Amino acid sequence: MAEGARDKDEESAGRHSEETALSARLKGLGAKLGQTGQPKPAQNDSGKYVSDPQAMAKGFRLSTELVAGVIVGAIIGWVFDRLTGFSPWGLIVFLLLGFAAGVLNVMRAAGVVAPSKLPGGDADKR
Repeated sequence: MAEGARDKDEESAGRHSEETALSARLKGLGAKLGQTGQPKPAQNDSGKYVSDPQAMAKGFRLSTELVAGVIVGAIIGWVFDRLTGFSPWGLIVFLLLGFAAGVLNVMRAAGVVAPSKLPGGDADKR
């Protein structure tokens, strides 16, 4: 029985040293993350976080770009179906094309993809 108690003491001591080492690593990581220069969220005088209106405006713009692409694609597809009689296929194809165009517009607005180099595109405004 004495050996069993000694083994348990050694295991708890080993766990304690592992937890201490993990805690030290976490503190070191926290210190490194604090030094990265990331901007901290703005707070007002009462200590509550304040939202950034520019970030909200960009979020609304990106969501509007996607929704507009899908809606325009659906409208064009519906009109195409009415004119030609290809009942669901025009709507399906143009809805998918509208979705792809919306995603491309979102990527352009977010700066992930370079603006179009077509005449009259965003690249001409530079």
